[in-house]
Amino acid sequence: MALDEKIYELRRQKLKQIEALGQPAYPTQFEFTHTIPQILAEYGGKTAEELEAARVNVRVAGRIMAIRLMGKAGFAHLQQNGQRLQIYLKKDAVGEKGFELYKLLDLGDYVGVSGYLFRTRTGELTVHVETLTFLVKDLLPLPEKWHGLTDVELRYRQRYLDLIMNPEVREVFVKRARLVQSFRRFLGERDYIEVETPMMQPIAGGAVARPFVTHHNTLDISLYLRIAPELYLKRLTVGGLDRVFEINRNFRNEGISTQHNPEFTMLEFYQAYTDFRGILALTEEMLEQAARDVTGGTRVNYGEQEIDFDRSRWQRLTMREAIIKFWPETAGPKPQMSDFASGERVAVLVKRFNTVHQHMPYDPSAPVGRTIAELFEAVAEEHLVQPTSIYEFPVAVSPLSKNKPDEPEWVERFEIYAGGMEIANGFSELNDPEEQRRRFEQQLSERERGDEEAHQMDEDYIRALSFGLPPTGGCGVGIDRVAMLLTGSPSIRDVILFPLLRPERQGEEAEEPQQAASS
Repeated sequence: MALDEKIYELRRQKLKQIEALGQPAYPTQFEFTHTIPQILAEYGGKTAEELEAARVNVRVAGRIMAIRLMGKAGFAHLQQNGQRLQIYLKKDAVGEKGFELYKLLDLGDYVGVSGYLFRTRTGELTVHVETLTFLVKDLLPLPEKWHGLTDVELRYRQRYLDLIMNPEVREVFVKRARLVQSFRRFLGERDYIEVETPMMQPIAGGAVARPFVTHHNTLDISLYLRIAPELYLKRLTVGGLDRVFEINRNFRNEGISTQHNPEFTMLEFYQAYTDFRGILALTEEMLEQAARDVTGGTRVNYGEQEIDFDRSRWQRLTMREAIIKFWPETAGPKPQMSDFASGERVAVLVKRFNTVHQHMPYDPSAPVGRTIAELFEAVAEEHLVQPTSIYEFPVAVSPLSKNKPDEPEWVERFEIYAGGMEIANGFSELNDPEEQRRRFEQQLSERERGDEEAHQMDEDYIRALSFGLPPTGGCGVGIDRVAMLLTGSPSIRDVILFPLLRPERQGEEAEEPQQAASS
């Protein structure tokens, strides 16, 4: 019998003994007067004399994270909402049955206590227990010590243990919740309406990505899990919802990395009667406010870098300017704007770059705009640590963006970068239905060339545009990536409670962290 199985059985026997003492094995409720964080906040600064004079009575519950028996008395630490409070039990105070119950408790059990606050001789705020109530038995042993990054996959797979053992992990997800609340509040204060759009769609649209495919049995139709809500949100703007947003789950059938998870969360919002410049300014302001709401300031530590979200310090560069600015000296003279004017000149830039740097994939038959975008990713993206807005993108990689009036091969689009990764993408929305049809047809040509991520034709969206989409600016913000930056998390999996993992293989239990042998 495995160690865990032995401990499980031993604790089941303890549970029966607890029932014999008159305590339900699985009670339905516990009425409390305070939470542990409330007690610490309200009474953490009180002296022993003040507590004794006031006689503060409390009823509080939590999980046992430390327990120590000393003859006819004992101490334990209860954990609740990421904070711990000490309790003290004495046989004379809790009675014979109460103390027998205490001796049957294990690390991880939940209990409720009632009593009064005092300070021990060492000065620790403590509940002097008068009544002990059993709430639930932890039948499996908690890890003796959680080894952080050495057990990183187990942390993701058993997030419940990660949250129990690592209070700092809980704080990451508290901050993530504050981030979402900040976005909602910011847009709500500016008269945006929050909506919900379909997560199963007949056409995977609104982004350039490979979708997941599913099937509806009753209708006998194939459907795609949403890769973006964009086309539905713009349909709503056609319908007269001038300011609209959605905090949405998206699904993209792509690779997994520190910046990519197949299921992720985005904020998308659209505003009528503005363009990409208006949306860019709004997005920069929103991200600065989110940093303040989540961290209390604009500066955060990410890896070895300090990132400042104060938008007065942000830089703005066109895509071409960014390639020129960050062009490596080893690749020869910096490019000139004229070098981006033709496929032949861009090919020369790629060749120069590839002679001295990691090879950048190059397809001579690909649209020149796509090559320029890939050159930007290879040359500039890693240098964009401080918040930077990159604007003016090639039309070849922007099927839903409005053209620049003076340069039809470029569009009014921006992306915001920080920490070396893209965190937002917005543009002046293309609202010419005939041009949109041409763009979709170009994407279909890319699909025929083997690009599985190219956009599909969406006849209903073109029909919606034909009813009239007013001048509109829109943006999508990656909530997971912003959460990474604001919590100093190196991987997107650190800010997703249950990231996608391979199924557990039989026998993987042996790879789990060392378990406590005591019971």
